[in-house]
Amino acid sequence: MSKRASLTHDSPALELELPLLAPQERNQRRRSGSGTIPLCIMHDTGKPSPTNTKPTSPTIPPTQQAARPQSPAAAAAASGLDPADDEDETDIIGDLMGHYGKWQLLMTVLLSLFQVPNTFHISSSVYQAANKDFWCQRPPQLQQMPVDVWRNLSGSADNCHRRDGIDWSRLSNETTSQWELPQDGNGKMVACENWEYETHDNVGNTWTSEWDLVCDKEHLKQVAEMFFLLGVATGGIISGYLSDKFGRKTMLFISAVLQTIFGLWLYICSSFELYLTLRALLGLVSVSVTYSGLILAIEYVDGKWRTIAGMYNLFPLPISYMIISGLAYLTQDYQRLQLCIGIPGIFLCFLWFVVPESPRWLLVKGRIDEVRRIIEAAAKFNGRQLPADYQLTPPTQESSSQDFTYLFRSSYLRRISICFLCIWFTMNLVYYGIILNMSSFGGNVYLNSALAGLVEIPAIALAMYIITKVGKKWLFCATLICAGVACCCAAITEGRADLLWLKITFLMMGKFTISAGNTIMPVYTAELYPTPIRNVGVGACNVAAGLALILTPYLSLLNKIEDHLLMTLLTAWSIFGGVVVLFLPETAVRSKASNSSPGQGSAPHPNASAAKQV
Repeated sequence: MSKRASLTHDSPALELELPLLAPQERNQRRRSGSGTIPLCIMHDTGKPSPTNTKPTSPTIPPTQQAARPQSPAAAAAASGLDPADDEDETDIIGDLMGHYGKWQLLMTVLLSLFQVPNTFHISSSVYQAANKDFWCQRPPQLQQMPVDVWRNLSGSADNCHRRDGIDWSRLSNETTSQWELPQDGNGKMVACENWEYETHDNVGNTWTSEWDLVCDKEHLKQVAEMFFLLGVATGGIISGYLSDKFGRKTMLFISAVLQTIFGLWLYICSSFELYLTLRALLGLVSVSVTYSGLILAIEYVDGKWRTIAGMYNLFPLPISYMIISGLAYLTQDYQRLQLCIGIPGIFLCFLWFVVPESPRWLLVKGRIDEVRRIIEAAAKFNGRQLPADYQLTPPTQESSSQDFTYLFRSSYLRRISICFLCIWFTMNLVYYGIILNMSSFGGNVYLNSALAGLVEIPAIALAMYIITKVGKKWLFCATLICAGVACCCAAITEGRADLLWLKITFLMMGKFTISAGNTIMPVYTAELYPTPIRNVGVGACNVAAGLALILTPYLSLLNKIEDHLLMTLLTAWSIFGGVVVLFLPETAVRSKASNSSPGQGSAPHPNASAAKQV
């Protein structure tokens, strides 16, 4: 029997579900013998369709209604919206070309490769902005003088000032007797104008040594990274809209081309002001690559595979963390590293000739011929036989009035909206607080970063397996609480050189658990928001995440105030996030039951619509 599906096309990158006709309505039509359902995909505007016949339900006394916990479906109804359906439901495009097969596997794996340059660019500052040992520049004739002797002579305890009024030309490297402090100094200190940097520190040339970002200009390193993350935050808000308007594939490859251009431009850039601008633009297009690629991968599949495809899209992240740590160790120069991480984007741009546009987006736009070509190619690759007379009807376009206010129109929506705003802020602050401050934790930054990427691989795999078996609430809460405990233990060992190995161990445990939580968060968010307002909900959460990203570069400055402050802050936010999760409803483990009757085949269980009930 053909089906009528509902496709939300105005969704951001994290839109994980394409709901179908409500199971109650299908059952009612079967009982009334209304025949087949039209073969078309309807645009989900969040408004009740005038052609749909809503099944009547028994009248429930108000007291009993109030006693029931609200679900996403009930919240949607209270706000005048259509409820979301079970994510295991499928649509006609999936029925034709296959819900998941060799074609979908190939395309989603290729799209996951776009995460590689994104991860390179967001984590490059760990190495490019690494701190270096520095001191005031020695006079030309004193270049052979030991640095500690020079610091004593110049009185440069902070490496930012030196003694004034001294004729350094009287000193030379000839005899050690001349290394005594001259007596004609006036005791005043003046700011150094130029600096020298340690060359044998396994860090090499960085932003610090290239533009003298030390002393009163040290904060500009955080500004440079903040510009990138500001672009990420801004792009996260607008990329969903652009992807819906111009197409997922179009936005993906336009953004990928611009990402490659900006990435390679940074290699030859010599002006710090231009460097800041390019970093902001790079962040803007990088997040568009992430979102467009993710939603395109999700729209190639349907049913339960949407969640799985969305999650294994994250697997290139930890691998990329390990690769860039190796590249940084081999290059030890911020420019050469920038060249290495900019080149991969060139090869990804050639996937334009391999990856097709989302057939579901094309159908919404009425481009039937293109949809047919994609379906036929995918079905052939998957070894499926298409019906000879199948029809595709573009949906009726309607305006949608959902906006930010819909997130607070019922007690249920208010509760999950406030909770998710806090959780997304917390998750991004802690997750990127660990990743982007790896150089300030002590030990070998290359080894630490590689280990942080390595532990994320089993974290993602384990989270993918567990959330398909159990509800997400308690697992999500446990990941945040355990991350907080690990950060607390790391804070206790802070400042103990003999316990550095133990501190790194606790940090890796925290990275493991927070990575698992980061995998669960978008799926959990998508499930709890009703489909018609999921776009608005995820968009609001991205704003909170963007605020956290902007603050992340400045976390490293906390250790200059007090050694334990950074890890203590991450501990507090992790535990806070875990407590907030407790206020969210649980998601049920979904299962399908079927009732069969002669001549009808299998029908959804009458309680299938309760799959999202709390």
